[in-house]
Amino acid sequence: MPDAFFTSSKPRKRKRVESGGRGVSSGGTTKFSRKGPSQGFAKHGSSKANGVQKKKGRAADEELSDQTDEGEGGIDDMDLRADRDEDAVMSGEEDEDETPAEKRLRLAKLYLESVKEGLADGEFDAAEIDKELISARLKQDVLEHSGKVHLFIADSFDFAQPPTKILRTRGHRFSVTSALASESGTHLYTSGKEGSINQWDLSTGKHLKTFHKIRPPSSQEKGKGKGKGKAQIDLTLKGHTDEVLALALSDDGRYLASAGKDRKLVVWDVEKGEWVKAFGGNLGHKDTISALSFRKGTHQLYTGSFDRTLKVYDLSPSVMGYVETLFGHQDHVLALDSLRGETCVSVGGRDKTVRYWKIVEESQLVFRGGGRSRVREVLEGGLRGDDEGDDAEDQMNGVQAKESMKKFIEGSIECVAMIDETTFLSGGDSGSICLWSTLKKKPIFTQPLAHGFNEAPSDTEGVIRTPRWITSLASLRYSDVIASGSWEGDIRIWKLDPKLKSFSLVGTIAAPGVVNSLQFLSPPTEFFSRSPWINASTAESDMQEDDLVPRQRKGGVQPILLVAGMGQEHRLGRWLSVKDGVVNGSIVVALSPRT
Repeated sequence: MPDAFFTSSKPRKRKRVESGGRGVSSGGTTKFSRKGPSQGFAKHGSSKANGVQKKKGRAADEELSDQTDEGEGGIDDMDLRADRDEDAVMSGEEDEDETPAEKRLRLAKLYLESVKEGLADGEFDAAEIDKELISARLKQDVLEHSGKVHLFIADSFDFAQPPTKILRTRGHRFSVTSALASESGTHLYTSGKEGSINQWDLSTGKHLKTFHKIRPPSSQEKGKGKGKGKAQIDLTLKGHTDEVLALALSDDGRYLASAGKDRKLVVWDVEKGEWVKAFGGNLGHKDTISALSFRKGTHQLYTGSFDRTLKVYDLSPSVMGYVETLFGHQDHVLALDSLRGETCVSVGGRDKTVRYWKIVEESQLVFRGGGRSRVREVLEGGLRGDDEGDDAEDQMNGVQAKESMKKFIEGSIECVAMIDETTFLSGGDSGSICLWSTLKKKPIFTQPLAHGFNEAPSDTEGVIRTPRWITSLASLRYSDVIASGSWEGDIRIWKLDPKLKSFSLVGTIAAPGVVNSLQFLSPPTEFFSRSPWINASTAESDMQEDDLVPRQRKGGVQPILLVAGMGQEHRLGRWLSVKDGVVNGSIVVALSPRT
């Protein structure tokens, strides 16, 4: 007799009988009559309960036999899904009985409905919402999520002509350190060295609100200095206590992040116009916070600091907290940028590196700048490789370009801007702008002396010529339009090559002072039609307002905005001063494509 330990307690499966209801019924009777633990349980129960059980089993068998006897192919061919309303499918609510295929179909229908509503919301008639418009919108979304350059629009603009549609704001006592506009084109935000943040109506240029600097308590003032006294940060103060150096705005326009010399990251709800939360202390930065950037389409925020680290925060309303710290830079982090992917790019000042951070993989790619250095070339490839490189450069750029490259070696990388997920720009104190790709360790292309020379008279040496370093960079996301700034009085517009191998100068925009920040954006078409400073700047304002919509209607290029933060001094120090005709404020330039 087999041991009870090895015998299986699971009931044996009943084979399906295809002959009819009688066979099924008899099979069911055989199963209930089999000896087992259930029979012992029935002995202790009443006979009435046992009779009810048998009746229920027979009824179920009869129902099953009725369904299979009609010659419809058996139980495998039956549609067992519950009938659901078409309204339930079109709604955004999930159903527990919904299959993955039905869920994909429901989400696709919802997405198409949102696309139709967006296209029909005051822009087009219902008759014009056809398959071509929807397919164009779907292609644009796919290209944007692919993370590659797909907007080759530089040739559609005439950057050689000076722009006439310019909005200027002023309201800061000291230099503007950062200026940025919301993607919807509703508001403009500027920060200054005096510690205040101003909110403006971008359509009218009217000042709306100021987040003022807060005077710290006397106890905190006594703690100023180095060591333990410097580590004391009051996170309950609803504002900044020192210079504000960086701003970042979420894509939905709800949260504004600000940071500066007080080592605090402050989050503002700009829709309500109130302070939300401040980050600092043990999990915060230990030195000046110099750079901020929101990941596109999310509430994920990246911060860079003089303490040589980057930090990641999740500012979603349900989380609103610190995530992690990224280490690697050997000097102050001066700038960073990010796009839609979970990556960001940062520059480390005098460590002369650009670092591409892969947040999910917890890894980084290091790109070393610094121009041409004979010591580095000897260490990397020897003298022979250096000489061969020099010969190739002589053939391509000439002896004069080679000498200029050797003379001005990059000592610090100051700014960075992402073009797409794998291509980015950097600028430094040598006056060069470098184009990088994640596929190569060295720059793809270098534009030397992008903003010319700064001439300073000297009694002993005569006129000393030094290159103007690059103070800010910006790109229109996923496009071939680039802007750079310094302090010679112009913002320079560059066009990226279609093969992403080089870029060239296509125009300049007058901007007296030090360009401390730059931003390109493409607001909705309604913004240009409702803004008085755009429509009133030309004599043909009525014609222009009607002309903007047809270009967008045909799938053409729409106008763009360039936002610049200007000041008499550099945002990080006072070693540079430009005061002749310079106003501490911001400049917003509307650029329209050729008609």
